[in-house]
Amino acid sequence: MSQEILINVTPQETRVALVENGLLQEIQIERSTARGIVSNIYVGKVVRILPGMQAAFVDIGLERTAFLHASDIHPNTLNGSLKDVSEVDCITRMLHDGQKLVVQVIKDPIGSKGARLTTKLAIPARNLVYLPFSSHIGISQRIERESERKRLKDIVKSQIKGIEGGYIIRTIAETASEADIQADIEILQKTWQQLNSRLKGSEPGDVIYSDLPLAIRTVRDMVRDNVEKLRIDSRETWKLARELAAEFLPEFAERVEYYPGERPIFDLYSIEDEIQKALSRVVPLKSGGHIVIDQTEAMITIDVNTGTYVGHRNQEETLFKTNLEAAQAIARQLRLRNIGGIIIIDFIDMIEPEHQRQVLRALKRGLSKDPAKNYITEMTSLGLLEVTRKRTRESLEHILCEVCPVCHGKAVIKSAQTICYEIFREIMRDSREYETVSYRILASEKVIDMLLNEEQMSLMNLQEFINAKIELQVETLYMQDEYDVVMV
Repeated sequence: MSQEILINVTPQETRVALVENGLLQEIQIERSTARGIVSNIYVGKVVRILPGMQAAFVDIGLERTAFLHASDIHPNTLNGSLKDVSEVDCITRMLHDGQKLVVQVIKDPIGSKGARLTTKLAIPARNLVYLPFSSHIGISQRIERESERKRLKDIVKSQIKGIEGGYIIRTIAETASEADIQADIEILQKTWQQLNSRLKGSEPGDVIYSDLPLAIRTVRDMVRDNVEKLRIDSRETWKLARELAAEFLPEFAERVEYYPGERPIFDLYSIEDEIQKALSRVVPLKSGGHIVIDQTEAMITIDVNTGTYVGHRNQEETLFKTNLEAAQAIARQLRLRNIGGIIIIDFIDMIEPEHQRQVLRALKRGLSKDPAKNYITEMTSLGLLEVTRKRTRESLEHILCEVCPVCHGKAVIKSAQTICYEIFREIMRDSREYETVSYRILASEKVIDMLLNEEQMSLMNLQEFINAKIELQVETLYMQDEYDVVMV
């Protein structure tokens, strides 16, 4: 499938869009005021050990302390403090309060949670990832041909004789030449030497290594043979990307283009519209059906509905076609929205086992292109499917949106009628405690309108019952569920 990458650069933020056959598949956003810190390496200090969780909180100079689990600690990073392998994973034997550690961020701070850390350092290049504290040579599972896996491993082994550390061969290294692999090894060794020199005299909170900015990282990580063009609307960023491509990807350099057009680059494939749709709860399907995506504290739920689609043959065929289209749309939406965690998909019930298998295959096929690790269970008899997806950065919704100050994330607010009845109850309570001649109700326009119209009779009866006058006053700055009852 043909792919194109569009990069929109402004002083405030950089946005990268991956377009596949004219359809937006992935969007990444990095803001100058809140750059992601995944892959950054820090000098940290242990501030609290949690034996019950086999974890520790580490101060790396951020607003919130970061989280380090025992399973993410490499014994080689502890200066030989472990006496025996059996002590690995026992957090109290590995760490102590105030201990200085070199740590790497593997997950950005998300919501109220701090960053997730590891001491198993990994430094990425285009084709390889260097593991300074390991001797393992691994290879991406997505490289399937056994002959290619053997070829790449043999090249790496021949190039690293006498060099400490291990390597992971990335998916993008498939078909890479020996010269490409050698160049990456040289770059990674130089980076590691620079990192070690920065460690001398460093203090907790110091950044030892930072990953590349998003635009340059895109050239390193996302450019493949099937990417036809990479267009950038910033001349300065285009020059940097072109230089990087010319040095490491000479065959791709001509495909890195500067976009000077007056029309915004993200309007080329209606990307702005697609981003807006990705923030919507309801996603329409071409057939007339739709999927509904809801986020709760524990999981994401996705419901599939036929909507206006009635089909042409029979009910089972209608449900199957809706589910099949929904499976493809869901795979795209998970990647586009960068949704992570536990995802429960409620497909419409299908009788035919073959239809269930085809829907499951369609979802797996769609998620196979997703760079994030994911796992799909078998479909239950109720048509429910559980998917887990691992992400390292904030979702699109968390980057672009904030919690509604009216509903506080509940997605519902009390109706105007409910507020009217709350006001009536408060006036009744006050009237029993105080002898008041009159009351003034301050509320939003919608609540006051309801008191003057639908609830007018109730208001008059209340005045008669408490033997007091009630005045109404519109407060334009009040939200619908905000009000005050003032005794006059």
